[in-house]
Amino acid sequence: MLLPAVQHLLHGGFVTEMEEALTEKDKRIVGPETVRMLELGHPWVVADTYTKKWPAGQPGQSVELCDGQGRYLATALLDPADRVVARVLDRQRIRLDRGWLMKRVQAAIDLRRHHADLTETDAYRLVNAEGDGLPGLTVDCYAGYLMLQLYSAAWRPHLALLTKVLQELLSPVGIYEKLRPRETRELEAQSDSKNYGRLLAGGPAPQRLEVRENGLTFLVSLEQGLNSGLFLDQRRNRRDLMQRVDGKRVLNLFAYTGAFSVAAAASGATLVTGVDASPGYSDWARANFGANRLNPKRHEFIVGDCMAVLGNLAQSNKKYDVILMDPPSFSTTSKSRFTTRGGTSDLAAAAIKLLVDGGLLITSSNHQKVDVADYLKELRRAALQSGCELRVISLFGQPEDFPYPVTFPEGRYLKYAVCVKS
Repeated sequence: MLLPAVQHLLHGGFVTEMEEALTEKDKRIVGPETVRMLELGHPWVVADTYTKKWPAGQPGQSVELCDGQGRYLATALLDPADRVVARVLDRQRIRLDRGWLMKRVQAAIDLRRHHADLTETDAYRLVNAEGDGLPGLTVDCYAGYLMLQLYSAAWRPHLALLTKVLQELLSPVGIYEKLRPRETRELEAQSDSKNYGRLLAGGPAPQRLEVRENGLTFLVSLEQGLNSGLFLDQRRNRRDLMQRVDGKRVLNLFAYTGAFSVAAAASGATLVTGVDASPGYSDWARANFGANRLNPKRHEFIVGDCMAVLGNLAQSNKKYDVILMDPPSFSTTSKSRFTTRGGTSDLAAAAIKLLVDGGLLITSSNHQKVDVADYLKELRRAALQSGCELRVISLFGQPEDFPYPVTFPEGRYLKYAVCVKS
């Protein structure tokens, strides 16, 4: 369900357009390797010896990228302190003003209206950064509210303009920004009790906002935590799970707030066991069960390190028909440390011990730096270590509202493999 079209015009006007075209001081020369990447369509300029010679600039400044001969390549948004020092806005000369921004956001809206399956869903991604030509910026919709996340300081000076454009095009109930600390992976799990969201415009959302996904109800927070409580890029994968679990025993590792667990329980799973290191997330998962009129007492919620819990379950001779593991790219608990690169095989091998023959091992990773081929190698190591065969029957990524350019392989980050044990 897409947000309704604008019902009224804003009062007070918009941020004015740039009064003059970019000048010589706004030009930036890039090296031969960056020229090659830009000509191949990649939208990033990564810091190197050439960018270190650039004149000083401010985050959010529009610059023209040129080769050593002064040939124009693209218009980009500057972020001098970041590893990605510039992000391409357009291959043509443009000004980042109200008119240009409205066209980009409207194109993103149209893509979802025509191509995204949002059946019985009002929580989805509206703008997916590089995939919608707005690199370093995401906008998510949650039941009529919008949530912005800035992955680059370059968007900070343009936040007011962006907010007004979204208000004019979509008339949301409210617009939030979810702040992103630079070193999120080093933050303790307890940080998810902190408020990283702030209201930019409109009315405030409830502390626990109800949203719909695939006909199910989930509780999200637009203020609390680093994330909202529902990973929107797994929507299609949860719908796939719902077709596989009727009458099955399901083990959900790294269960977070229990979205996959709810999807399984609502689709006829006889037992869903969710495991997560956070007591707060387990309580949130129980609340999600209650929001769907599912009795949490009929299922299991285990708080603990997943590797340790797998060992305990193996000692108790527990068996499951479906085991799902969707770990974060990096996590640390008091007992262990997990990273996708190198950790997936050990985790999968431990899970396989609990899986019946013919059962499904479903594994997922959102680690951008691990491609599909390397990820499948991790599963191969797990199968060899366990002395069994894993056959991939489905391999998915993110849904249609998370598009990415074919020239930007980093945009294809989500791996979701459904494997049969034999």
